[in-house]
Amino acid sequence: MPGTRATQNTELIVADIGGGGGGKGPPAGGEGGGDGDKGGRPRKPPQRRYSTAITLGMISILMFFIGLCSAFIVLNRVSETWVPLHLPKILWVNTAILLLSSYTLERARRRLSDTDFSGFRKLWRATVILGILFLAGQLLAWLQLVASGVYIASNQASSFFYIFTAAHAVHLLGGVTALLYVAMRDFEKGKISRNTAVEITSYYWHFMDGLWVFLLLVLCLGR
Repeated sequence: MPGTRATQNTELIVADIGGGGGGKGPPAGGEGGGDGDKGGRPRKPPQRRYSTAITLGMISILMFFIGLCSAFIVLNRVSETWVPLHLPKILWVNTAILLLSSYTLERARRRLSDTDFSGFRKLWRATVILGILFLAGQLLAWLQLVASGVYIASNQASSFFYIFTAAHAVHLLGGVTALLYVAMRDFEKGKISRNTAVEITSYYWHFMDGLWVFLLLVLCLGR
């Protein structure tokens, strides 16, 4: 009947508008809405921004230490009151510990990529322990210098040693905090994915590892 056909046409038009063109548009609360995924959970923000942030952070840290190293090298060459500092031998043990932590970190990443979560957690925790051991070793190095009567104000070389090691330790402590965050975080509810968190944390940790080796070489030049 004409009346029935008109009613059916009207219902089809309303359904088409509400459904976004016959099912072509995104459903309410879906990806097209920008507020959630198909399961109704909020979508994670673009993960690339975290890599960009850590890269900028590492560049700023590098510039800071380059400035310190430049001042160290200049004073070492021109200062008439420069007193060479005998570096504590434990620094070499600390360096080995830090290098080992980079190895365990990469092994942990490999286990994660193989979906071996148990192995990942064990190696990740081992990296945390090694990082803490490194910081404890640095503290022991300071105590050894203090016991031998070398303080931050004793001479220029000792001042740079304490500044270098303390600044690096503070930044490495941030890395240990990031490692603990990854170990304890429930990523199902977070804005950052586990893979992204592991990736950017490893970037930062390897950066701090390489930075320490560089600082140690610079300190050796001042002996």
